[in-house]
Amino acid sequence: MPETTETTPAATTPATTAADTAATATAAGPVTPAGTATPEREKARSLWSDAWHDLSRKPMFYVSGLLILFLVVIAIWPGAIASGNPLACDLSKSQMGPTSGHPFGFDTQGCDVYTRTVYGARASVSVGIFSTVGVAVLGSLLGGLAGFFGGWWDAVLSRISDIFFGIPILLGGVVFLSVVKGGTVTTVSAFMILLGWPQIARIARGAVITAKQQDYVQAAKALGASNTRMLLRHIAPNALAPIIVVATIALGTYISLEATLSFLGVGLKPPAVSWGIDISQASDQIRNAPHMLLWPAGALSITVLAFIMLGDAVRDALDPKLR
Repeated sequence: MPETTETTPAATTPATTAADTAATATAAGPVTPAGTATPEREKARSLWSDAWHDLSRKPMFYVSGLLILFLVVIAIWPGAIASGNPLACDLSKSQMGPTSGHPFGFDTQGCDVYTRTVYGARASVSVGIFSTVGVAVLGSLLGGLAGFFGGWWDAVLSRISDIFFGIPILLGGVVFLSVVKGGTVTTVSAFMILLGWPQIARIARGAVITAKQQDYVQAAKALGASNTRMLLRHIAPNALAPIIVVATIALGTYISLEATLSFLGVGLKPPAVSWGIDISQASDQIRNAPHMLLWPAGALSITVLAFIMLGDAVRDALDPKLR
């Protein structure tokens, strides 16, 4: 009889190949080392969300932010923590030290130093904010247009900026404010805007020139986008970062400049309440009553330090080279 050969049936479960595994993994999405599936595509963070993510991990940002928030609150509502009148003085209490209800003592005129220190935040913070906003808006507008259009507009702006850069800001303040009657927040802020815009203008010009050379701007231009659309939609959002950094740091500088001008007698003038005015009045009595100088000078130093710390944190978050 012929010999029959039995054939063994093939296995019912086919073997899994490496290609099958890869195809399955691709269909199900990428797999993490732990074996858990992740979303198919992570959304890329924008510059601003990435900056906020970096700021939210910096203790310096929270410390400076809380200090600035406190200063803004007492500048708007000083009566919330100081119930007295900063202009109410009693000569019988001249240069007295701290007493019950008056923790900072009294100045030469018998005014409560604590109340004047609290109310002094209003003038200093107001000058700093108004000056910074004015400088940022004017400088960004002029510098951005010069960087975008170039040509004669850029040349004229550059020469004008050189003229203003040649004027020492402190000397210019002494001369300018000496001929202006009445030292108010408006006049001091106007002076700082007048001499402060060239710095922001140069930064805005450079940022716009860099942004308009990017591929997405060239693509928008090739598709027929108008100048206004390219400026507002494509260039401005990507040129704001360096302007914000410089403006944040400059705010503290303008506050200290206001105090310096008031100390010299050409800035804010009585009956305005300012840290610079109080420091000027206390400088002659530093040996007899050091408390008159300590508190307004300390408040000024803490305020300037808070804005500088905030500016440094914002700079580190917005500058990818520092991260």
